[in-house]
Amino acid sequence: MSAAISSTELQEHAEGEAQQRGFGWYGMVFFLSSEAVFFANLIAAYLYLRVRAGQWPPASMGANFQLERTIPIINTIILLSSSFPMHFGARAIARGNWRTGRWLVLLTAILGSIFLSGQAYEYTHSSFTPSTNIFGSTFFTLTGFHGAHVTAGVIFLLIMFWRSARGDFTKDKHFPITAVEMYWHFVDIVWVILFTVLYLI
Repeated sequence: MSAAISSTELQEHAEGEAQQRGFGWYGMVFFLSSEAVFFANLIAAYLYLRVRAGQWPPASMGANFQLERTIPIINTIILLSSSFPMHFGARAIARGNWRTGRWLVLLTAILGSIFLSGQAYEYTHSSFTPSTNIFGSTFFTLTGFHGAHVTAGVIFLLIMFWRSARGDFTKDKHFPITAVEMYWHFVDIVWVILFTVLYLI
C-alpha cells in the first residue's frame, strides 16, 4: 500500500513537472532571455558612457554630487521581500490551495506597488531630470524601463489574484501563475544588478 502511494505521488510529481516544462515554460524562458539581453544592452551602454565620460557623474552636477541611497535601499528590501510571498503563493496555488495562494499573490502586488511609489518619490524629489545631462538620461532610462516592467508585473499579479479568486487554477492547470512567478523573480534580479551599477559602483 505504501509503495503504491509512493509510486502514485512520484507519477503526479512527474506529470506536474512535465506540464510546467511544456511549450509555455520554454516560451517564457525565451521571453525572459530576450528581456535579459535588452537590459544587458542598456547597462552596457551606461557603463560605456560612464567610462568614456572620464568624470562620473559629470562635473556640471557638482564635485560632491552623489545619488541619495536611502529610498533605493528601502525599495530594494521591499522588492526582494516580495519574492517570498510570490514563491509561496505560486506553490500554494500549484498544490490546489488557491485560497491561501491568492492572498500571497495580492501581497506581492502590494509590495510591488510600494516599490513603485518609492521610485515615484525618488523621481519627484530628484535634483536632476532626464534632460539635465547624459547621467540624468541614462539613469532615468535604466530605472524607468525597470519600473515599467514592475508595473506590468503588478498588473499580471492582480489578474492572477482575480483568476485564482474565480477558481481558474487547479493542481493540473496553473501555468499562468508559474509564468508570473518567473517574471517577478526576473525583475527582482534585474533590480539588484541596476542598484549595484547605479548606486554602489
